[in-house]
Amino acid sequence: MINRRQFLATSAALAAATALPVSRAFAATKLDIFTDSDANISDWLSNIVKPAFEAAHPEYEVNVVIARNGGLDQVAQRALAALNAKADPQIDFAEQYDPNLPKGGIEAGLWVRFDDKLVPNFAHVNKAAIQSPYSMPYRGSQVLLAYDSAKVPADSVPKTWDALVAWIKANPGQFIYNRPDKGGSGKNFVVRAIHEANDRDPALFTASNFTKEEGDKRLTPAWALLNDLAPSLYEKGSYAAGNTAALQMLSNGVVSMVPIWSDMVLQGLDQGVVPETIKLVQLQDLALAGGFSASVVPTIAAHKDGALAFADFLLTEPMQTSVLNDLGGFPGVDWSVLPTALREKYAAVIPASIPTYPEGDWSTALNDGWYRNVAPNITRG
Repeated sequence: MINRRQFLATSAALAAATALPVSRAFAATKLDIFTDSDANISDWLSNIVKPAFEAAHPEYEVNVVIARNGGLDQVAQRALAALNAKADPQIDFAEQYDPNLPKGGIEAGLWVRFDDKLVPNFAHVNKAAIQSPYSMPYRGSQVLLAYDSAKVPADSVPKTWDALVAWIKANPGQFIYNRPDKGGSGKNFVVRAIHEANDRDPALFTASNFTKEEGDKRLTPAWALLNDLAPSLYEKGSYAAGNTAALQMLSNGVVSMVPIWSDMVLQGLDQGVVPETIKLVQLQDLALAGGFSASVVPTIAAHKDGALAFADFLLTEPMQTSVLNDLGGFPGVDWSVLPTALREKYAAVIPASIPTYPEGDWSTALNDGWYRNVAPNITRG
């Protein structure tokens, strides 16, 4: 396991390398790096990560392959077929993919099991972000509370669920969240109510333990919490149409506080489209939920060593700093190994926990139950 001094030394060397022109006197090995993420991520991979990695590793050339709209599912199925046929899967690294797919892939040995022997900087990954040993979380995003500091005094900013409920009721009409099926910020506010109603224990919700009886037991108390809040929300129970709509209402002064994705508001602040008075805070009793990218490497990748070097590079300090500064995302590594200045800058939003909530049946029950029990007068769709 490498220590922080080694991590920083490696990062410094990489930073120095990125300042040098890349000169290849030989044909570099092409690494096929697949992504189905949005354009901001594929642009970041192409314009920032690729030249930096190639400067530090001139033996490799990064080929960013965009596979949106289900394309990665087809690539993963092809890789599983290649595993069975002992053939080249024609993919070296997937920037974001669920290692539980395709079905049976893990059992067949399709994906690399990450550790700090294969990927030295994996030793610095935030342990709370690891959802599977077969995926490498290098960036993430969490839902935060964004508020207008010109309207909300610093000493009244809520940092627990109870304090947030008290603030909403003391400031009627000044809080809104979006419909849970229209954006993750609103959904994860509902998730936080579900966690609150279940002893703040996200472990009660797993991808495999949903039943109708369990769903009714766990979700019904959350509807009571949200119904209790409804009269104090914007327009006594209005809900934004999506993540962007909620952020626009805050930015335009319509409301004073909203739950919002960290990357959306951080990028908005950086680009000047969100007022400087907008500040961020994370609940400290149990954070609002979030998620991390799940990058994978096939065990039969033709250039597996290069793919693992690429994985390790993503976890270096320059790239993790870029995740924060250029993407508005959260680091995949523990905050303790990042520069002090960054930790101080983001102190109010560094989470004490990284709760998650499963997709599938639990997510369907959340959306259906919210419309039936919290917003029955809203037409879904």
